Amino acid sequence: MFTSDRKEADQDLESYSPLCRSHGGAEVLALLPDPMTARLCLDLAEDAAHAIHGCMAAAHIGSEPMTLVFSAEEIDLIQLRDHAEGSSRQRFEQVNQAFVTWRRRDPQRRTVFLDDCRGDVARCVATECVASELVVTSSHGNADAQDAFRSVVFSQHKLVLMPPTRDYYQGNLFGHVVIGWRQHGHAEDTLVAARRWLSAAARITVLCVDDTDGKAKVSAEALLARLALKGQVVAIASGGGSIGKAIVDFARTEKATCLLIGAFRHGYVLELLFGRITRYVLSHATMPVMMKH
Repeated sequence: MFTSDRKEADQDLESYSPLCRSHGGAEVLALLPDPMTARLCLDLAEDAAHAIHGCMAAAHIGSEPMTLVFSAEEIDLIQLRDHAEGSSRQRFEQVNQAFVTWRRRDPQRRTVFLDDCRGDVARCVATECVASELVVTSSHGNADAQDAFRSVVFSQHKLVLMPPTRDYYQGNLFGHVVIGWRQHGHAEDTLVAARRWLSAAARITVLCVDDTDGKAKVSAEALLARLALKGQVVAIASGGGSIGKAIVDFARTEKATCLLIGAFRHGYVLELLFGRITRYVLSHATMPVMMKH
């Protein structure tokens, strides 16, 4: 049980709903595989929902070895993981406790409930994310978090909002959105998917890196006009350095409150070998990152 008081314990049990119940109608879903990032993801999801005058939902995702078939070697790895991270039940209890604490801090949060889906992570992600336009989850953390992130990005192709790996979220999510612009389909798809949230931004800056012929700047201005978004388009040179570093450094210098990029040009396997820009942004950005594959 999560509290020593029986009455409070009963209230805690009411904070989550039955296994695998999808969140119909919630535009924003906080996906919570890792207790360490649960509160931060909940804060981000709440601000993202408020920005579009929508609603949010929350769901715990966790692998459940007892429901799956594994080889002897995989069972050994699972036992090692349980020793390091705790059992599936223990991980859920930690996420639920973080959710209950967050929920109690504001009376308006009493309408938000926590789903618990354990089993095959990819199946749980598909079940929980099906109705949401934006999924808020972490790209780092325990094994469940990493598996859920890959599933959301590469299988469900959802618009994803992630907390930074360093520095705590300070609020004002859409105060200044910096967009890393490249002329390929994922960047345009990301802007189109994020249009409702970009419309709520106080300031938008579109960044073109190493745009030697000016075509990226022209295409960015055209897309902003097509989406009826007001923003400034800026071109900079990487100076021979990493494009990912140029994007992150610019966003930090310009005090961006959110960084938007079109993620991963290739599939998951090729990105492990060749993908550099997105991985650099995810590991070095000091502000929330929104992206879509």
